Amino acid sequence: MKIYTRTGDTGETSLFDGTRARKDDARVDAYGEVDELNAWLGLARASHLDPALDEEIVTIQRDLFALGAQLADPGGKLAPRVTKAVIGDDHIVRLEELIDRLEEQLPPLRRFILAGGTPAGAALHVARTVCRRAERRMVALDPPVNPVLVRYTNRLSDLLFVLARVVNYRAGAPETEW
Repeated sequence: MKIYTRTGDTGETSLFDGTRARKDDARVDAYGEVDELNAWLGLARASHLDPALDEEIVTIQRDLFALGAQLADPGGKLAPRVTKAVIGDDHIVRLEELIDRLEEQLPPLRRFILAGGTPAGAALHVARTVCRRAERRMVALDPPVNPVLVRYTNRLSDLLFVLARVVNYRAGAPETEW
């Protein structure tokens, strides 16, 4: 199978149901933001995270493929057939539990902090902002997306903030307060 298909040469792409959509369509834009988020997480992983955090981020990257698949499937035909393409409330609970475990390791936040720190921490801060942008794109879609996808994305941005803090804290990189 070749990487190029030439089917997008006219500025269109296919959704999962075979429908053709312009590449600047709001739905395509939304799952493109999720794809960018996934790439930023890959950059954070390439910055030599501790193995436990790396494993958590790999799980999130897999979730993001599922989230993107659901966004590319407005008719909801894929999810019932492909269970790995489903994001559910259990995914959100997993993120919340991880946030709670990681926050126990951090000093309390007393002020806003500026993004930065280590390369991995900075990449996670960028990932957080891309996650928020993906969330904004998702809530603008019509018809609306499954609300669980918005909740997942909202919670993920919180987790990415905490992950950035943890990575920087473990590396001894001080937080710069605003």
